[in-house]
Amino acid sequence: MSSVVPIDKAKRGASATMGFHAERVDLAAAFRWTARLDMHEAVANHFSLAVNEDGTQFLINPNQRHFSRICASDLLLLDANDPHTMERDDAPDRTAWGLHGSIHRLCSHARCVLHVHSIHATVLASLADSRLPPIEQNSAMFFNRHVVDEEFGGLALEEEGERCAELLADPKTQILVMGNHGVLALGETVGQAFNRLFYFERGAQNYIRALQTGKPLRIMSDELAEQVAVDIENYPNQSERHMSEIKAILDSDEPDYRN
Repeated sequence: MSSVVPIDKAKRGASATMGFHAERVDLAAAFRWTARLDMHEAVANHFSLAVNEDGTQFLINPNQRHFSRICASDLLLLDANDPHTMERDDAPDRTAWGLHGSIHRLCSHARCVLHVHSIHATVLASLADSRLPPIEQNSAMFFNRHVVDEEFGGLALEEEGERCAELLADPKTQILVMGNHGVLALGETVGQAFNRLFYFERGAQNYIRALQTGKPLRIMSDELAEQVAVDIENYPNQSERHMSEIKAILDSDEPDYRN
């Protein structure tokens, strides 16, 4: 991606109407679709997307706006290195800045960061063992590609956000299961991150329901699970097509998301 010029005070108030329209549209679509899937939580949770080369400048949802109402032009453009961010008239939610600001400041490979408290991933995060075993294709996608945060320290303010960012040092990590909290999905694009968020929630749902049967689980071997994960990673254009289809439906049903 191209570099972004520094965000000075004169431009902060106008950040919602600045460039990166294609990126804004994809992120707005992800918000709208997450609400349709009931994976949002009231006016909490946040999605962000880096827009400069080192990942420190990023788009994120405005403070306490419902996912179902977010439009492309609503998204804030923030600088993870700006110490005055929370003094802005349109300052983001404190936990949005604490978590996403820290990740974009410390993890240049974390281009798109999606955080929700979706039901099944959060149930998984509530278990003593919050790992997702490879019991079917969806869960096998994340074999050796998700990490579990075992040290929840409360609301994701800056200190907590920095601690979470340390857990994402390995670029191979696709999902952070935030123990006692929720889930965070990473990707190079909005489509890739959203695809991972969607399938991790499905995998967690299948796992939780399998546990409810009380029957023994059919867990794949490490070799098979890795093969499935690699095959899915190499499957052509899945995340791109997923996002393209989401936008096609939204273009028909609620095209204002592009505004």
